[in-house]
Amino acid sequence: MSSAAYWDREAASYDRRTAFLERRLLAPARAWAAERVRGRTLEVAIGTGANLPYYAARATSVTGVDLSAEMLAASARRAADLDVSIELLRADVAALPFEPASFDTVLCTFALCGVDDERAALREMGRVLRPGGRVVVADHVVSSAAAFRLLQRLLDATAARESGEHHRRRPVLVVPDAGLVVQEQEAGRFRLVERFVAVRQPAPGAPPG
Repeated sequence: MSSAAYWDREAASYDRRTAFLERRLLAPARAWAAERVRGRTLEVAIGTGANLPYYAARATSVTGVDLSAEMLAASARRAADLDVSIELLRADVAALPFEPASFDTVLCTFALCGVDDERAALREMGRVLRPGGRVVVADHVVSSAAAFRLLQRLLDATAARESGEHHRRRPVLVVPDAGLVVQEQEAGRFRLVERFVAVRQPAPGAPPG
């Protein structure tokens, strides 16, 4: 099953099934990320739009992309409920349909764990950023605790086959490969969730802004 087909199937029940984790683990990371959003904002792998209540008012415009048409439909419904103006497009994070330097912020939460190549995804997010723009990421990552790492290894042996989700990645470590510089970094207890902001540096000799 393709990743898009899997998430199409999961879209209707996703918020209900993740409600327990949302309250205890995901929501604090979403709030942290939202505080760092500014200007013209692109959210990649927007899913059901769970981040929108946190950051939409901080952005001057919001564009969301996802591989799953059903997830985009869920995002559209949430945006309508919140009275948020948003442009939604079906697109792959590794091949974004935007010109270079199009956005002030690119937001990605709990999605780099599910892409084929997180380096390629981060490079593409950096490409569409304006110089000085920021990539804001929150994700579940390989834990600092041995017991959780064992559980993550078991999950990788099963979940990744169907959903493409990986539990032992740590995207902050590959940020330099994307031409970005980590500006801020935090992790929760046992490093189950890690958050960071990475900045696109202006090209040498380029004027600021």
